[in-house]
Amino acid sequence: MVFRKESILERLKKLETVIENLQDKPVDNLEQYKSDLDLQWIVERGLEVASSVIFDVGNHILSGHYKLSVDEYEQILQQLATKQVISSDLYNELSGLGGFRNILVHNYLSLDHEIVFNNYKKAQIVFPRFIAEIYDWLEKQG
Repeated sequence: MVFRKESILERLKKLETVIENLQDKPVDNLEQYKSDLDLQWIVERGLEVASSVIFDVGNHILSGHYKLSVDEYEQILQQLATKQVISSDLYNELSGLGGFRNILVHNYLSLDHEIVFNNYKKAQIVFPRFIAEIYDWLEKQG
């Protein structure tokens, strides 16, 4: 794969849009989340898309810039940290995102509302940090 900065920037803009939309639908507490099906769908889909974008960005950087191929989502995050594309602190915060994304996609019949809600709250802090660190990395690449 050829590395294309424009492709990364396009995906980061999408991630920014998803984060903004999630923040436009504030969920104050777990009970509010559990009682509103429309809100659940918005949050679940937003988290699914956001996590997919994160893995897509990471995979593009690894394959296009570093010529690395990985088989699992968690390996993408690990390699991004190893290559110092993201900080080890951010890696620790994102660790487990691959499994959570798979739960959203494949276990939609039996989602644990508390897990989704906690990830929603965490995403509002961690996902913007991912964007910032990728922008920083891109800037260093010239």
